[in-house]
Amino acid sequence: MIHIAICDDEPGFVAELQELVHQYAREKKIEIKISVYFDGEKLLEKYDTTIDLIFLDIKLKELDGLHVAENIRQMDEQVDIIFISTYAKYGIEGYQYHAVNFLLKPIKYVRLKSELSQWLEKYQKNDSPFLVITNKTGTSKVLVRNLKYIETFQRKLLLHTDEEEIVCYKKMKELEEELSQYGFVRCHSAFLVNLFYVKRIEKMDIILLTGERLTISQPKRKEFMERLADYWGDML
Repeated sequence: MIHIAICDDEPGFVAELQELVHQYAREKKIEIKISVYFDGEKLLEKYDTTIDLIFLDIKLKELDGLHVAENIRQMDEQVDIIFISTYAKYGIEGYQYHAVNFLLKPIKYVRLKSELSQWLEKYQKNDSPFLVITNKTGTSKVLVRNLKYIETFQRKLLLHTDEEEIVCYKKMKELEEELSQYGFVRCHSAFLVNLFYVKRIEKMDIILLTGERLTISQPKRKEFMERLADYWGDML
């Protein structure tokens, strides 16, 4: 499923864009989910990392779209953004936030169709690493980018993703070695965390972007903080 967000403070335009996107999905026979935000603060407040593409109005009333994009880029470097506006003069400004493109209102279906087709081709070509997990309920494909952390659970492992929790029978050491290249680090004997989701550190606790809290053990703290510093670069 492709997750598309629309952030615009004009309800009428949002309804029109939703219908155009749904029309495209029907024609292409693809499954989509659309999340709507009528102001930038709501989009940022509980940012959903499963979003693949954002249609973002540059001139929002409360918090302008460029500021919203700047904040999004601090949380999510991978999501694609298409800026929208009534005024062409704002188009250039958006590219400093690595926007895919800029669309002028009102948006014609033929223009949107072309834009979405180009984006979809690029999106489908991108390699997304994943784990294949088999348990009593069946086999699951877990995208690494959606995996927040792994914890030990009743002599098994519990994989926490953006959408669900999945029981895994593999060894923690095995997954640690497999996921190390993707920014996963042990912060505790019971936890393997995706550094992408780390929002801040509070003493011996890790606060994730989702608000969840994990513990750092004393033996793991030094190595974990070094790996986090490398991942964040000069941000620490």
